[in-house]
Order: sequence, then structure tokens, then C-alpha cells
Amino acid sequence: MPKVSIIIPVFNAEKYLEKCLNSIIESLNHAQYVLKTSENTIEILLIDNDSSDNSLTICKQYSKKYPQIIDILQCHTKGAAAVRNYGAKKAKGKYIWFIDADDYIAKTALAQLFEEIDKTKADLIMIGAKRVYKDHHTDYLSPVSIAEPNYKSRFIRYGMGPWQVIIFKKWWNEHNFSFKEGIIHEDMELMSSLILYTDKLSSIDTPLYFYRQTPESVLHRRSWNEHAYDIFPALEGLLERFKALKAEKRYHDELEWFFIWNLLIDSAKDFSQFPEGKPGFARSRKMLKKYFPNWRKNRFLREKPLKLQLRVRLNYYK
Repeated sequence: MPKVSIIIPVFNAEKYLEKCLNSIIESLNHAQYVLKTSENTIEILLIDNDSSDNSLTICKQYSKKYPQIIDILQCHTKGAAAVRNYGAKKAKGKYIWFIDADDYIAKTALAQLFEEIDKTKADLIMIGAKRVYKDHHTDYLSPVSIAEPNYKSRFIRYGMGPWQVIIFKKWWNEHNFSFKEGIIHEDMELMSSLILYTDKLSSIDTPLYFYRQTPESVLHRRSWNEHAYDIFPALEGLLERFKALKAEKRYHDELEWFFIWNLLIDSAKDFSQFPEGKPGFARSRKMLKKYFPNWRKNRFLREKPLKLQLRVRLNYYK
């Protein structure tokens, strides 16, 4: 059994796919050298989602070169959520790691991850990541450390991308986790709730993952996309998960802040940028009135700089 299954959704990623795969192969070679591991400690599932460029050709070239670790699968249901769900079902590894085809990992990533798995046997292993911008500047996304006071509070408030956690597959299956299909905020609906299901956590506070900010990303739009409104069902789905576990009162302030951030700061950028997005402000007000009518008193909002508090209020009344 592989120690880690790396699941990579592939859709028109010819510009970046080779760097992604080369980084994983380099990291595996490094792990073999420093830990004396074998190649079969990982499997790489390349799941093509009906690419129309040369992505599938690149996948086949790498699968031919590394047949012992790379497998090519096809998923014809559109969207990253469907591909990730399909990959999680097909994965044979003890742990699963979702990696995006336009991103890459550090040379030391797999060696550090293998050591952490052996040491902790955690359900969730959180890692540091760097956002990489077009002008090559970066910023660091630190993982939540279980040594922090109220670490679950921070995890819920900010969540983590699917690529910033490595997940024990048996635990994933036991809870029947899956990403919500058909929307672009599929990770938001799930990720911030994961920490409710376990106390077996660990983290590696090192940038092991490089999250490229590409103009092709669905989250970096140059034109209006109706899927911007997927933020609303995603947030409602997240709230339903908390209610199902009777955790919505315990983490009321954290959820409230999560809604504020995603509606009045993050999504507000899209709503402001495009004329078609203007109704999004009214929908945001309606959602906050329904679930968090006293959001202005949120304790996490009040800790923020006055400039940000003002920006939030202005976006609410737009």
C-alpha cells in the first residue's frame, strides 16, 4: 500500500503540469535518498477532466516514464470537486493529498510528510504553503498549530485549501466526506468543518506547497461568471455541517466571522468588479440578516483595523 496517494485534477493545465509533476518526482527522489524509502511509497493519480489542450499527452508521457507510480484516470463530470471525489475513491494510499495541476511542492515535502505520518499517525496533517504571484513575490500561509490556544477556532475562521492538508483515508471514508459538486467554492463547504471530527492533528510549519496565483484560475476571473454566486450555497452547506454536529452555537463567533470575511470582503471584490455582480450585495445582506443579524458586534471583526471594519460596513450597504 502506498503511504500517500497524490490526487491531481487535470484540466487544460499544459502550461504548468510538467513543473508540478517534476516537483513531485524530485521530492520523491529526495525522500528515497534521505529516508531510504522505495518508489511505491506514493502513487500519483492524474485525473483528466476532458482537457482540450495537450494536458493528456503530457500525462501519458509521464505515465510511460514512471509507470510504477503514475496512473491516468478519466473523469467526465465537470469540476474540481467531482474529480477530487473520484480520486479519493480510487486512491490506494494510506493518506490522500489533493494537489492542483498548476501548483508545485518543495523538494523536502515528501520526506517531511513521511516522517510526520510515522511519528503522529494523525487524521489531518496541516502544512505551510506559499502563494506565488505573477511577479514572483510570495506570501506565507501558515498552518494551524495544535500548540496554539484555541487552535480549532483559528482553523474554522480561516479554513485551509484542500492542498494544505494531508488526510488519513480511512478517517475520510468513515465520515463519508466529499466535496460539493457543481460549485466553485467546493472546498469552503467542507474544509472548515473537518476539524470538528477529530483531535488527532499535527502540522508542519514549513512552506511545503506553492500555490500559484494564475489568471486561468476560476477564482481569478477577468469576466463575470455566474458561479461567483456559489458562495451562498457553499456557506449554507458549511453551516448545515455545524448544525448536524450541534457545534454552531459553540463556534458561533467563528462562523459569523467566516461569513463576514467571505461575503463582505472576498466575494465583494467580484460583486464590485462586474455589473452583473451587483445583486450579490443584496444577497449577502439577506444571508447575514438571516443567520447572523448581530454581525456588527462580532469579536473578531472588532479586533481588525478600523480601515477594514469601515470597508466591511460599506460593502454591506452597497
